Amino acid sequence: MSLADYPKDKRALTERIHANLARVKSLRGGLAKGVAADRTALRAWQAGRLARTHADLLVSDRYRPAAEFFLSDLYGPKDVSKRDGEVERILPSLVALLPAGAIQSLAMALEVDALSEALDALLVEKLRAEQRDPARPLAIDEKRYAAAYRACANRAEREQQIELIDAIGTVLDKVAHKPLITAAVDLARGPAHLAGLGEIHEFLERGLHAFRHMSRADEFLAIIRRRETALMDRLFAGAPDPFATPD
Repeated sequence: MSLADYPKDKRALTERIHANLARVKSLRGGLAKGVAADRTALRAWQAGRLARTHADLLVSDRYRPAAEFFLSDLYGPKDVSKRDGEVERILPSLVALLPAGAIQSLAMALEVDALSEALDALLVEKLRAEQRDPARPLAIDEKRYAAAYRACANRAEREQQIELIDAIGTVLDKVAHKPLITAAVDLARGPAHLAGLGEIHEFLERGLHAFRHMSRADEFLAIIRRRETALMDRLFAGAPDPFATPD
């Protein structure tokens, strides 16, 4: 779904949030100990790959906060179950407390989370299928990862993941430069923590701070989109060195 197609009114966003929370709960709920460990191992490996692919952004004075936000809060292995629990517990109050732009950012983040859970679950399944000894920790390297990635045969979902990440960045960039919205998020800090919504509020503050610091986000988002799309293309094409250092 592109940003143009994404809901903007609070009622539709609330429905979207409910649907993705249910999907995440279903995917995460009741994971066997070994599967949970495999998922953690996969996300740690992917976090390392992302840090290598975007190493230049992580050391840039301008882009570092946004890169860290993307790699930890959206793409990375960070455990966001507490944030999701807060949303589910007090969603009506949250919707009343925050402006629509902030709610849209959160709704998209939850959608990426649900999609990433589904993608990772299938990837773990394919990696495990190639590993003969089920008692050993999941073995992941570039060759195994590339083979499992291709075996998933889910290019449309991978494209959707990149598109959603880009859409979140676009929304955050717009919201971050609207003084009334950022002021509303700042004023909500105390009430949010008192209401048990500290994790959600900190997520929004980190994103808004990162995009304000960067000023305009178009170049940053274009770099992320170009690199991740090129990597996806190389992986599905079976390129000999798909993880080569990007431009």
